[in-house]
Amino acid sequence: MKVAVFGLGYAGTVSAACLTKGGHEVWGVDVDAEKVRTVAAGASPVVEPGLDELVQAAVDEGALHATTDSTVALDGADVAFVCVGTPSSDHGRVDLTQVERAVREIVSRASVTTPPPSGLLSVVIRSTVPPGTVDSVVIPILEQAPILGQGSPSAWRYGVAMCPEFLREGSGVADFFDPPFTVIGTADPEVGAAVAALLEFVGQEARIVETRVAEALKYACNAFHATKVSFANELARLMRGLDVDAREVMQLFCEDTRLNISPSYLRPGFAFGGSCLPKDLRAVLHLARVNNVDLPLMAGTLASNELTVSEVVNRAIATRGRNVALLGLSFKTKTDDLRESPNVELAETLLGKGFQVRIFDPIVNPSRLVGANRSYVESKLPHLARLLSNTAADALSGADVAIVSSSEATAIEALLADPPPVVIDINGRLGSGVESLPGYEGLGW
Repeated sequence: MKVAVFGLGYAGTVSAACLTKGGHEVWGVDVDAEKVRTVAAGASPVVEPGLDELVQAAVDEGALHATTDSTVALDGADVAFVCVGTPSSDHGRVDLTQVERAVREIVSRASVTTPPPSGLLSVVIRSTVPPGTVDSVVIPILEQAPILGQGSPSAWRYGVAMCPEFLREGSGVADFFDPPFTVIGTADPEVGAAVAALLEFVGQEARIVETRVAEALKYACNAFHATKVSFANELARLMRGLDVDAREVMQLFCEDTRLNISPSYLRPGFAFGGSCLPKDLRAVLHLARVNNVDLPLMAGTLASNELTVSEVVNRAIATRGRNVALLGLSFKTKTDDLRESPNVELAETLLGKGFQVRIFDPIVNPSRLVGANRSYVESKLPHLARLLSNTAADALSGADVAIVSSSEATAIEALLADPPPVVIDINGRLGSGVESLPGYEGLGW
């Protein structure tokens, strides 16, 4: 394919040079004449291991070109990659000026060039942009452009996709050829197929997703990476004062790919609870206080957990219903451990606000609770036996709102058979049947 890459900064230059290895003809476009001259001379305008050699080889082969004239770059192009900067203000607001300018440039200049052979020019946003940017900024610009040559055999159109890059500075070339995933966000199947074909040489199957999912993915990744750095550094600040080498702790920590470095815990749902996580996090924070160490990330974790419970309470209040069915009481399924279960806290809060609450949990039996488990629930819900229903159907009878954390089969069957006006899903994996109910609300989705 012929590809025009708008922006010869870090992501643009790496993408342009690497795309030539797939046999594509690539034209880099930039308003900075010095960057253009550098690439045209066979060198990289940014420092990156292996990039100078890759650019030199591509230029020598005639596969990579650079220009300030976007008309030349777009002439007969199949794909236009937008790799321009998206800086943020001190308050975090993302400046999309360069993205908007590049898309307008594409529409303006492509209209006077040779049409793409396929009849489709795929405009691919590679820059990191907030979810909704393609819908609210890019598509309106493209919709203003007429279908060129309409009514003639040479008619062609624009399509759009979001294809985030996952290039780490210092290993960007290697990352391009071995990405963690190839994600294409688009509502246009032809564009999805075109971009997948463009990147097929990388040897990884492309994931076609909703555009906003692709836009959000890059922010999720970078926010998590930043969180990991801060977590390791907070731990090191604490452990140093306890005469523990945090490097060795984290080395061992990372060997656990079942729980620590894994999908475990990394799914949207309700708050954490149980007999371990809350008390041990409080213990870490106590150790920090007595050693005069600040751990704002970990302290914020407790605050964030409390906000999750508060959001569900506020959702219930907003329904104006007063009868709530709570399906699931323990902190996780297949256990009757109620110690610091966020569902217990939820029930306690709702009762305190005057709601009528009926609870169904297939595992919990008050007569079988013992020790700390029994003491905890008696301090929070002393009348638990009165609140519990024998079946999910009993709990749901006459309910205005169902708050569902249990995915137990009988609970789901009862919910589908007699759904209340509002169903608040705090599990996230209840199935398409529940999610299609008229009053369904996901907690964070």
